[in-house]
Amino acid sequence: MGQDKRPEGFVVKWNEESKHFPQGSTFLDVKKAFGWKNDVLMVRVLDQAQPQVLELREPVERDCEVEPLGFADEQAREALRHTASHVLAQAVKRLFPDVRLGIGPAIEDGFYYDFDTEHRFTPEDLNDIEKEMRRIVKQNLPVTREIVSREEARKLFEEAGETYKLELIDELPESEAISIYRQGEFFDLCAGPHVPHTGYLKAFKLLSIAGAYWRGDENRPMLQRIYGTAFMDQEALDAHLAKLEEIKRRDHRRLGRELEFFSIEEEGGPGLIYWHPKGALVRELIEHFWKAEHRKRGYEIVYTPHIAKLDLWKVSGHWDWYSENMYTPMDVDDTKYLLKPMNCPFHILIYKGKTRSYRDLPIKYAELGTVYRYERSGVLHGMLRVRGFTQDDAHLFCRPDQLEEQLIEVLDLAEFMLKTFGYDEYYCMLSVRDPEDKQRYIGNDDVWEQAEAALENALKAKNLNYQVDVGEAKFYGPAIDIKIKDAMGRLWQGPTIQADFNLPERFDIAYIGEDGQKHRPVMIHRTVLGAMERFIGGLIE
Repeated sequence: MGQDKRPEGFVVKWNEESKHFPQGSTFLDVKKAFGWKNDVLMVRVLDQAQPQVLELREPVERDCEVEPLGFADEQAREALRHTASHVLAQAVKRLFPDVRLGIGPAIEDGFYYDFDTEHRFTPEDLNDIEKEMRRIVKQNLPVTREIVSREEARKLFEEAGETYKLELIDELPESEAISIYRQGEFFDLCAGPHVPHTGYLKAFKLLSIAGAYWRGDENRPMLQRIYGTAFMDQEALDAHLAKLEEIKRRDHRRLGRELEFFSIEEEGGPGLIYWHPKGALVRELIEHFWKAEHRKRGYEIVYTPHIAKLDLWKVSGHWDWYSENMYTPMDVDDTKYLLKPMNCPFHILIYKGKTRSYRDLPIKYAELGTVYRYERSGVLHGMLRVRGFTQDDAHLFCRPDQLEEQLIEVLDLAEFMLKTFGYDEYYCMLSVRDPEDKQRYIGNDDVWEQAEAALENALKAKNLNYQVDVGEAKFYGPAIDIKIKDAMGRLWQGPTIQADFNLPERFDIAYIGEDGQKHRPVMIHRTVLGAMERFIGGLIE
């Protein structure tokens, strides 16, 4: 007897059950065959070294094991909201045909799309756009993807007058495939992912209109950005909208004005905080507490200038690796000076002022130092994202054998400060360099490995849970970045602790060891509250 031949196609396994699918089947067919609920948005293919998340319209191309992904999964959630942004753009194009499209991604709690049009959008327009979006949703328009050549893509968007899309096409690498997503008459340059059709959008809401420079560049056109959010059901959407109302009620920008704590004066420029008497009193009380606690723990308070010669920032490496966050140099007596973005080079100069013995270490300098960093106007946010701020900064100079002990002590202080002010929920990130992109960092492999190991050992010694965040290290060293959760559940940057073998080398600082020879100290950079502005803004809320 001849052997039975397996029919053409593939076997898909889910939850201990296997089914056969003929050639040409998609994961939509898999969803239907297994009886998955309608809230399944994407699928994860598991039987690979690196599991792959795919759209439901993707074809089944081999035997595989799969996992259905619903709204609780971040990538699936992004796919739904990304499709919502396309539905928004389609609705706007129907109502305002002359509009030109910018970009429209999913973001943490929703989505947005940027539009260039002479018409100024109003709240009434949002109502009309939302109604048109609901018509598009009811049409259950299939969302399809096609790969096109660069020439085809340019022709398509040239004919549509979409100049911003042409700019994006021209910037794509020659080797990169260009994908177009379509739904009905609408098409967009997009890498995806998306849900299978517009009918997947069950509950959504347009929230606000804001200005946004194209590509975040203040020298480019100002576009109009429409924000929205989307959920799987009305109940979840209503809960989110109630949370947004509570955020508005607690907004420190409104409360700060009402309480007469602070203001931002347009005549003075954006991102600069003016402390009023009541706010200054609160800040003064916190600063007194901060100084007293630091002195108790062996810190010495210092004060340093707000500007320094450009040459100092070249030695530190800031000019080469951080200049995009610094302000333009100013000429004084034929010498270029810069506003300081950080305090560390100044504390190093104080350390270098005299010969240090191994018996002197650790030396701990602390400063409530005002620094200045360039932030694009589009990301400025009250006291939480500013251009000039006071950092509760400190730098510790220690022997290598003291490093882990000092890191643990700094973590103790950070925890004490956070809990004192009611921040009981926080998350630790171990920010390390990207091994595939070493040119972004100064120093050799050995010192980076030592610094990363010391920080990780300190976290383990404190029994703190942490995640490794690859590529988020500062240019001069890895860090423990602690994110604090505010009253509305949002995460903000809190304490930062960095181990640094590089700046001591660049500034050639030393201590005299027990053997009478010069040795290189290790430096710890740390802030336990973060910026005073951001910290007090969070307290207000």
